Amino acid sequence: MIYTFQPVPYPADPRWKVPSREECLHYLEYYSLPRHIIDHSILVARVAGKICTLALQKGIEFDAGAVQASALLHDVGKLYCVEHGGSHNQLGASLVMEFTGNPAIAQGVMHHVYWPGEVDIHRFFLPLVIIYSDKRVMHDRIVSLETRYSDINTRYGINERMQGLIRRSWQQTLHIHEQLNQSLETDLNARTFDSRRVVQGETGFPERCSTDQRSAEKPGT
Repeated sequence: MIYTFQPVPYPADPRWKVPSREECLHYLEYYSLPRHIIDHSILVARVAGKICTLALQKGIEFDAGAVQASALLHDVGKLYCVEHGGSHNQLGASLVMEFTGNPAIAQGVMHHVYWPGEVDIHRFFLPLVIIYSDKRVMHDRIVSLETRYSDINTRYGINERMQGLIRRSWQQTLHIHEQLNQSLETDLNARTFDSRRVVQGETGFPERCSTDQRSAEKPGT
């Protein structure tokens, strides 16, 4: 028997914890993420924040706080997997569920490499924006999709199988790009998202950003 997996959208639920930006950065430091990965995550959140601002102007409904948290935490499992092996998106999603219990944030972390379902910005705004935002940031610079995928192919396209997966991801990201342009009535290629390197304290997120302000001395508390 063949089972097919179709992800489901997770609407905002007040019972689910949405960590603040400061809490997310604390989690990254708690799991010993190196500075360059933290800087990358901050820039991914900045791109996501700019997209959220445009989406609010178009009346698209989403939880901006959850988008911010998912963007900041999308690589939380990376260091462990670099050192010990495994899937950093799967491990990251598991960690996020452990210390937030929020499946919407975990879904964005789990699928930030590739989305296994329908590309529909209105139904799956959070995970699709995380995929797109991650593909606009190369290390600590905001770049074009072409530049990012050239770097991905150089670093990870070590055989035909990996090159095929990268091409599949490229095609999907172009689809997401087209849907965002259509839904937001803009050309994201023309937007630099502020291409400066990381500036401490800048988020790019709209003020209307729902977050849980509880402190986090350590994950899970």
